[in-house]
Amino acid sequence: MNNARTLSTVERDVSKIRNIGISAHIDSGKTTLTERILFYTGIIDSMHEVRGKDGIGAVMDFMELEQQRGITIQSAATYTRWKQHNINIIDTPGHIDFTVEVERALRVLDAAVLVLCAVGGVQSQTLTVNRQMERYNVPCIAFINKLDRTGAKPYSVIEQLKSKLNHNAAFLQLPIGIEKETKGIIDLIHQRAMYFDGVYGTDIRYEDVPANMRDLVSERREMLIETLTEVNDDIAEIYLEDREPSVAELEAAIRAATIERKFTPVMVGTALKNKGVQPLLDAVLSYLPNPTEVKNYALKVDDDGEHEEKVLINPERSSKHHFLGLSFKLEEGKFGQLTYVRTYQGNLKKGDTVVNTRTGKKTKVNKLAQMHCNQMMDIEETCAGDICAFYGIECSSGDSFVSETAPHLSMESIFVPEPVISLAVEPRSRADQDKFQKALNRFTREDPTFRVTVDPESKETIISGMGELHLEIYQQRMAREYDCEVVSGKPKVAFRETLGRERSKFSYTHRKQTGGSGQFAKVEGYLEKIDEAEDDPMKLEFSNESVGSAISSNFIPPIEKAFLEVCDRGIITGNKLVGIRFVLEGGQMHEVDSSELAFKAATLGAVKQALEAGNPHVLEPVMTVEMIAPNEYQGNITSLVSQRNGTITESTPGVDYFTLEAEIPLNLMFGFAADLRSVTSGKGEYSMEFKTYAQADSRVQEELELAYSGPKEDNKKKAKGGKR
Repeated sequence: MNNARTLSTVERDVSKIRNIGISAHIDSGKTTLTERILFYTGIIDSMHEVRGKDGIGAVMDFMELEQQRGITIQSAATYTRWKQHNINIIDTPGHIDFTVEVERALRVLDAAVLVLCAVGGVQSQTLTVNRQMERYNVPCIAFINKLDRTGAKPYSVIEQLKSKLNHNAAFLQLPIGIEKETKGIIDLIHQRAMYFDGVYGTDIRYEDVPANMRDLVSERREMLIETLTEVNDDIAEIYLEDREPSVAELEAAIRAATIERKFTPVMVGTALKNKGVQPLLDAVLSYLPNPTEVKNYALKVDDDGEHEEKVLINPERSSKHHFLGLSFKLEEGKFGQLTYVRTYQGNLKKGDTVVNTRTGKKTKVNKLAQMHCNQMMDIEETCAGDICAFYGIECSSGDSFVSETAPHLSMESIFVPEPVISLAVEPRSRADQDKFQKALNRFTREDPTFRVTVDPESKETIISGMGELHLEIYQQRMAREYDCEVVSGKPKVAFRETLGRERSKFSYTHRKQTGGSGQFAKVEGYLEKIDEAEDDPMKLEFSNESVGSAISSNFIPPIEKAFLEVCDRGIITGNKLVGIRFVLEGGQMHEVDSSELAFKAATLGAVKQALEAGNPHVLEPVMTVEMIAPNEYQGNITSLVSQRNGTITESTPGVDYFTLEAEIPLNLMFGFAADLRSVTSGKGEYSMEFKTYAQADSRVQEELELAYSGPKEDNKKKAKGGKR
């Protein structure tokens, strides 16, 4: 860790800083790659494997559950130094259940390394990661890993990168041999062969391109130049002059096009066999942006709190500009809450005071740290471009911090997907109730996709998340970290309700007279399906199209609020209403008897009236499921998908293994892992991610309606019996 200590000195040259994430589909080798990076840069003294036999495991997977399962559960931040550059790295999970870890990492990073398995290629979670990169405009380098695996096909992977992800990509390197014959890498820019000698591949040997690869190298280098001509004017001009671009000209063009997200450089290697990692680090410095080359904006709010102005953040590493930072991850530490913060502007010294722009609360920062996984090093100052941690500051993920004298600036918060699965849980022992509540409070603060509610009828505690594994991990963490064993019920899918018709009108009058002042309110309009809801199936909208003074403007906000409240519980299954717009066209009010309460009651009645006439139906989450198994089991898996009402969307044959993609309702995915193991003799693997909401099968809707209405009928009978 000697090299790490040098990083405590503030690097004033912001061009010498890189903030990158390592992202990919599960089991593509992200954590192994990060482990190699830390070793070659001197941060760690020895390498360990994700599923190592030495019992230590990878440094980045420091949670006990991560080491036992051999998967990354939460993102881990670290830092290193390579050729006089500071590199902040966040290793992210590949499993869809922990996708928010990738989401918030990419929100604060300037660039990423997209890791692709040479066998699996572009897989389901690769698509999700790619969408997240697009959302935050994050440029990337693609690294085709696992060249040594049987069935490696790097040339097919780059074609998938182009066709499935729409990347304008080209090789910067070519493999010298694949599978067991993987020997080294060809550098197309410098036109030379690279071999990684020594026990850990630390000694790089350069030689001429092997004679049997010269034609391929010439062809692929020409393809690289032609690809760059489409995105870089300088290379296009050189190409038209029929001149060979120099190394410097090629590198400059690649850097410019990559930062603009017009081009994706493709590197190759095998992290496990210690080949290709050092050139990847060189590429991070050469082609990915420093903080000054990324445009970040904040919202500036005037003193009256009404006018917002979008302002460009200045990334200069000095005190000339006010401090601005964004919290993107919370973690429980020994000394209180640990808050990971990306510093975007100015600087902050230990002991300075910051203001949370969401709450307005001022807090003194007594402790600043630089993180290396679960270890930390105290630092005196953080500057623009840094990723650091505050200790003991109460906040939420996505909060912005500014210096005490700064104007009110807020960064755009982090996109949080809606949970798709729920589970009723309770502590095994009543004596553990306090531990149970502490665990839930902590987990909801740390993970915005982990939700906790209490069922109003059964009074059960309901936890909701992104999948079975997501909720299973939190139950195990309660037992391990809080000594609180929990028992759970059957998982419940997050069904939704929506209109069956395009439009359904309402005209509802609420009138109540009980002596003295009464209640009167009338609302007229219609509910309609939102066409754009395919992009956001959770969308709800309110539109006021009433004219004149039929309804006072004071009553419009209560009407909107009542509409959103009533959408929390549908009328046929009790699930939330989504994908609908409430359009208010008019109504009536009374000078004395009309009130906010009256218009809320009228709105509740109007929504119910429109829904009953609108033939509501149930929506269910549909998952994209990707299965990989030996070729001889293809028939078994096809049958398994058919049994679960799945639709096969793509089938990709391989030499020994095939890949099958299907869309299957989440409600029918429970127990799928066991069934897949059974029909493939334990050799099949699968991953899944949320695709969309679609209309549920009529049998599913009938079952949900019966389950919802049944208890109500029973309660009515009991109530009648009690009156007698």
